[in-house]
Amino acid sequence: MATKSVSPPKSGTSTKTEPALTGGVFSHVLAVDTVPDTGLEISLRASEAERAALAQAGGLAAILDFEVDFDVRKQSRTRFKVVGRLRARVTQTCIVSLEPFETLIQADIDVDFAPPGRAAGLATKPAAFLGGEEPPDPIIDGKIDLGALAAEFLILNLDDYPRKPGAAFDGAAAGGDSPESQSPFAVLRQRSLDN
Repeated sequence: MATKSVSPPKSGTSTKTEPALTGGVFSHVLAVDTVPDTGLEISLRASEAERAALAQAGGLAAILDFEVDFDVRKQSRTRFKVVGRLRARVTQTCIVSLEPFETLIQADIDVDFAPPGRAAGLATKPAAFLGGEEPPDPIIDGKIDLGALAAEFLILNLDDYPRKPGAAFDGAAAGGDSPESQSPFAVLRQRSLDN
């Protein structure tokens, strides 16, 4: 099996994907015609500039580490399967205490790719015809952007409401009154006591 590597390179056969900080923030493009029949292993590790751009795009305080290992395999002449494992160490802001804290993000990636016409045709079929599987993502101009795929999975696996371990919301302190005294039943109870 051939190997492609991006920072740091692995030993053995090693070529680079085409890195670029484009509109996709973290872009590492793989031309599908370079994938051998035996498959291709690719490791990506984000640079400091890429991590900063990803953090800004994802609304994170910081991304301390971001790496992903991919295995790209041909399923047919025009269809490809990309599986991988993403690992990232990010700094998020707690929604309760507003303090920064570190979180480890790990995610499995498993996506099929096909040329746009084939992908669009499968996307219109009911899931029952696809065996319950998602339709493939499109291969654009003969290329798959592995960096954009990794960035998408990072964003999808972030907690929408990050909470620092041990942080608890104290409703009484925030509102001044206990939750029971703010209840509509408390108003009725007070009225009955007043009468």
